[in-house]
Amino acid sequence: MKLIFDTEHTIAEQFTIGGKARNLFRLKHKHFPVPRFLVIPQETMIETLKLKAGKELSRGEIESKIKEIKLDPAVLDNIRTYFPSETLFAVRSSAIDEDGSEFSFAGQFESYLFVPAHQLEAKIKEVWLSSCSERVLEYRKHHGLNSQTGIAVVVQQMIDADTAGVAFSINPISGNRREKLISSVYGLGEGLVSGELDADNFIVSGTGYQSEIAKKTHRFVLDKENFGTKQLEVESYLQEKPSLGKNQVEALGHLLDNCALYFGKPQDIEFAFYKGELFILQARPITNLHKIPDISADYILWDNSNIIESYPGVTTPLTFSFISKSYEDAYRLFCAYMGVEEKVIRENQRVFQNTLGLINGRVYYNLKTWYHMLAMLPGYSINARFMENMMGVKERFDIPESYRLSKTKAWWSIVKMAVSMLINLGALPKKRRKFKLLLDRMIAEYKAVDMGRKNSNELMELYIRFERELISEWKAPLLNDFFAMIYFGRLQKTCQKYQVSDNPNIHNDLLCGSADIISTQPIHRSIRLATHISANPELKQLFLQKSAEETWEKLQTTYAFETIYKEIQAYIHDFGERCIGELKLETRSYNQEPAQFIRMLQSYVETGINQSITSGKVEEEIRRKAEAEVNSKLKNSFFKKWKLRRLTNKTRILVSSRENLRYERTRAFGIVREIFSHIGENFYAEGIIENDRDIFYLTKEEIFAYIEGRSVSQDLKQLIALRKAEFAAYEEQLPPSERFASYGPVYHGNDFYSTTKLEALSGDLKGIGCCPGRVKAQVQVVLNPKEITSLKGRILVTSSTDPGWVTLFPSASAIIVERGSLLSHSAIVSREMGIPCIVGVTGLLRTLKTGDWVEMDGSTGEIKILEQENTAEA
Repeated sequence: MKLIFDTEHTIAEQFTIGGKARNLFRLKHKHFPVPRFLVIPQETMIETLKLKAGKELSRGEIESKIKEIKLDPAVLDNIRTYFPSETLFAVRSSAIDEDGSEFSFAGQFESYLFVPAHQLEAKIKEVWLSSCSERVLEYRKHHGLNSQTGIAVVVQQMIDADTAGVAFSINPISGNRREKLISSVYGLGEGLVSGELDADNFIVSGTGYQSEIAKKTHRFVLDKENFGTKQLEVESYLQEKPSLGKNQVEALGHLLDNCALYFGKPQDIEFAFYKGELFILQARPITNLHKIPDISADYILWDNSNIIESYPGVTTPLTFSFISKSYEDAYRLFCAYMGVEEKVIRENQRVFQNTLGLINGRVYYNLKTWYHMLAMLPGYSINARFMENMMGVKERFDIPESYRLSKTKAWWSIVKMAVSMLINLGALPKKRRKFKLLLDRMIAEYKAVDMGRKNSNELMELYIRFERELISEWKAPLLNDFFAMIYFGRLQKTCQKYQVSDNPNIHNDLLCGSADIISTQPIHRSIRLATHISANPELKQLFLQKSAEETWEKLQTTYAFETIYKEIQAYIHDFGERCIGELKLETRSYNQEPAQFIRMLQSYVETGINQSITSGKVEEEIRRKAEAEVNSKLKNSFFKKWKLRRLTNKTRILVSSRENLRYERTRAFGIVREIFSHIGENFYAEGIIENDRDIFYLTKEEIFAYIEGRSVSQDLKQLIALRKAEFAAYEEQLPPSERFASYGPVYHGNDFYSTTKLEALSGDLKGIGCCPGRVKAQVQVVLNPKEITSLKGRILVTSSTDPGWVTLFPSASAIIVERGSLLSHSAIVSREMGIPCIVGVTGLLRTLKTGDWVEMDGSTGEIKILEQENTAEA
């Protein structure tokens, strides 16, 4: 029977002794204050019980062998003689998986305190028995661990502690890596570990510490008669005094630092003080450290309440890498136009590089970088809070000192910015026209290129030129967005100031009826096509009885259908990129897959959606009523009426242009989609990737690096396989929270599902009314619009929409969206279609389920829950 003494560090490395024992040997070897100990390795148990390698025994058979076996008396004598006379022992388990960084097995195996020499054999066997206990087997099963036969045993000199406890070299409660947490009680640490006793807590930070002193009514001490432990009452004068003195706290702080430095990881130690001397009873890595964020590190607030409208669901690496660079370049350009000095922009390059994040495959705004961009703008140094309110920033972040200007310099910057803004505002119509002409020219040029005949290098060069020439002219959409936001806010405040209506969204109604908004054209044209199809019995039969693919093929080959075929082709030519997920490069557009558009037309024909029930006059009536109300209220004030009309007209132009310029962005993205799709086809043809669509699982930089010889990985198939598995898992997971915080490395320890940054729910729901009208109906929750063709008069309820969702709008009686604002796409389009709409409803999808009955008011934004599906079933 092999014994390994605490001085035999090298010999211990040759045996299976488990994590607890191995850590004790390492501590002893480096002269940490560890009580004397020895270890009975796992091999001894296996040898003693005559367990054969490769032969698995049942739990009952192992238990029977342990109970029958007698340990060698000479070995027991060796144990006793290694320790001072009259020593009492701690007999502890040390399993292979125990006390690791992943699993602690806390309380799963048996340990015994104050064991007299004559009970050593019995307690060693009890520890062996615990290795095959029901609870240990269940613990292994729960954590997916393999079963293990055997266990090592630590026999250690028992310390009859005056004070004992546990200590951590980080704060495991808050996650602060710059703090240490010490918990202590009078007597033995057993009462603290078991949770039976209240403990003092000391939080050590830097050279000082804070203490939280508990009332300690009892302590665990040696039971001399029964050789165990018992509880005794603490003397009253000690109960509310610290169980550790200042010197003891400081000594533990130094010990924790040294342990963490030696092991290379933060440690969780058990300690004891006896007659003023400090002992380490055991040490292990802090478990689940990968689940504890470091709150002392960089703080970021993540939010996807707006960007989810453009990038819903899981977004592939190629799209994310493309839009990250687009946002970086665009907002660097915007800041320059707003008067931010080139030196400041250059010094804060990483701010622009980190405007977006990818969380479990979903695109999020990094609000910290957006706040820093806001802080760069002239005037922030003078009136930070006003600018934060204007931009809708609710949380403040630390601002680099380099952003702060003297008041003189700040005022001068404001003057320059104001002059620049006035110039830009006056020149904006011209800039919009110039941008549109440039985009039209480049798209026409690129459409004329036969990309199928280009090699990958040539396609890469086409992309680089497209990006270079367009990004430099992207100022028109950026400036228009900025002025649209300002003018929309001014219109809202002016309506409130003049008290023109009791309707809080009167400013919204005044903007209805803008016939030049391009987003409504696909709806009207597709419904017109559906009307023509329904009016022709032969066509109607084709669309209702054949699949989308068969219908499209028939339209192309049947002379009698030539007229409708040309009309559909014209639609796809004009709006082929306007589809669900249109800004995601991996999306198959109507240009690439016309059958998708046919499928949508089939749903319109099937549900009877035609021009007679979507006249398009509703929005004009909303606007006419709003204007009449304003004219009546301001009939005695010509100046106010003139000022409000002028402001409304300017806002309408900016908001319409904002939506139209977004469509131009969609067209541009269509060209990028086509370029990378053809690179994917080339890579597939050359055997570089397994499938042409696998290209979307690489980043833009990885694709170009492979082409140019800068790739750090030449096996793209293996890299793509890894990515596809990872992103497939994201598809199966619930989406992370709409808003959450992260600390330190974003993907380490942070809870993406935390709801602490979300508004609390109470009672019925309320959002922002976008289009008036009261509707009482059942709701249909839609997360993926591709999974449903018609809402059949139900209320559409979803987290967000992009322009491609408009094909579902005509079949909805109303629209309720969890995310968004009055300037979001769903708000603008619903106004133009006259469909009652509410956006920005906190907790919508946490509250409503398909089949619930609600009554919604598109004017006030109020949603009353009438009957919920689960209640009805009950």
